Amino acid sequence: MASATLTRPRPGQPQAPARRRRPVPWPALALAALAVATLVGFFVRPTFPNYDSYYSLLWGREVLHGTLPSFDAYRAPTEHPLAIAFGAVLSLVGDEADRIMVGATFASFVVLAAGMYRLGRASFGTLVGLMAAALVCSRFDFPFLAARAYIDIPYLALIVWAVALEASGRRCGTPVFALLAAAGLLRPEAWLLSGLYWLWCFPPATWRRRIGYAALAAIGPVVWSAVDFVVTGDPMFSLTHTSGLAEELGRTRGLAEIPASTVQFLSSLDKVPVFYAGILGLLIGMVLVPKRIGWPLAMLVVGMGTFVLVGLAGLSVIDRYLLVPSLMVMVFAAVTLGGWSMLRRGRLRTAWAIVATLVLVYGVVFTATRVKFSTFDNELLFRGQSHAALEALFRNPKVRAAMRCGPVSVPNHKLVPDTRWVLKAAASDVIARSDAAQRSRIKRGVAVYATSRQSLLRQGFTAEDTSTEDIQNSLPMPGFTFVAATGFYGAYVRC
Repeated sequence: MASATLTRPRPGQPQAPARRRRPVPWPALALAALAVATLVGFFVRPTFPNYDSYYSLLWGREVLHGTLPSFDAYRAPTEHPLAIAFGAVLSLVGDEADRIMVGATFASFVVLAAGMYRLGRASFGTLVGLMAAALVCSRFDFPFLAARAYIDIPYLALIVWAVALEASGRRCGTPVFALLAAAGLLRPEAWLLSGLYWLWCFPPATWRRRIGYAALAAIGPVVWSAVDFVVTGDPMFSLTHTSGLAEELGRTRGLAEIPASTVQFLSSLDKVPVFYAGILGLLIGMVLVPKRIGWPLAMLVVGMGTFVLVGLAGLSVIDRYLLVPSLMVMVFAAVTLGGWSMLRRGRLRTAWAIVATLVLVYGVVFTATRVKFSTFDNELLFRGQSHAALEALFRNPKVRAAMRCGPVSVPNHKLVPDTRWVLKAAASDVIARSDAAQRSRIKRGVAVYATSRQSLLRQGFTAEDTSTEDIQNSLPMPGFTFVAATGFYGAYVRC
């Protein structure tokens, strides 16, 4: 009965040519509007890279200077080879490299939205594709990640486009492997996707293609291990370092906690109405178009399975590892909202469209009444103003002069990469007072403190540390003299 009501051809079959006037190119207009809005946001609310991305810039700059990247720095994040290579290229630009990295991530967000449209259209039709793209734009976690230059955004763009290409055809092969290989140089979860896709392409391929595909699938783990070995002498450094840091920061979870964390993180990323709409859309797809849900469902299952494996490996269990499944939930939520367009005209289609419109209105009202847009704006404003304040602090002549007396110290690891980037400093020149190995070096030099409520809560304290020592690291040390303040930060010196 369901197949008798469908009007859209199966994926991969050409659409019938329009016989009348050319339809309005809504997808192209929506993409252009998103690109313009993103460009305006980039200039109106200047932001700067997050902790991990600043390290990619720092490591890239170290590579350009002919030194090995400081992967073993105090609480340094996991390295990502492609991000380091990109950071090295951007470092050639100079001081504006951090802003260019943010701009590139914004561009990746636009590409991600286009990929969501392409995946939704290839699987369920144009309207579902538009709805999927709109949903990812309306989940503010995703544009906020772009505004802070998180590598998750380009990673997601690569993954979604790989799935969209495969959903549009059958065993595309090399283009999909190339996208997954690039993604595998940003996040190791893509290695599993490459391996599974190789198994999918194995049966009909010749042995020559199988070997070529295997080489493409191996790019991620081989390059990653090679970089680790060259820099640290340990090809498994990233895995062991990440698991150790996760335990230190309290981000590990037991197997019993993972199911609850999965539901919690997905509903948080997608928001409750979209989460439940996604469940409903999956059920609708299974009943109405079971052959079209294959790739979105596969990515949902594999993504959740990867999250479980991450937890079992003792790595950080955070919501960002469920970003791919959260996108697939949005695709299925788009089926709930726009799936009626796959039906022929009739009462069922009309009723579904009316209900979907009411659900959409409810979602808009839910977002407008519960999401504090001022909080989102204040977060972006803080990122820009605090960075400018840090730069102003280090332009102070007294601060610059005192840097000859010793290293620059900050309360904990959070301000280390920003400070190093602004000062063009080596790893040994900027230290954290929370680092026990550096206690003997903080007695002289420049001590930087967070002085505003926002900067103190975000950068002065370590959320995972409840000791009195964490508080003491944000209090002026005896023998140091106050010399400058810029609203967000203050500097004390001792020579």
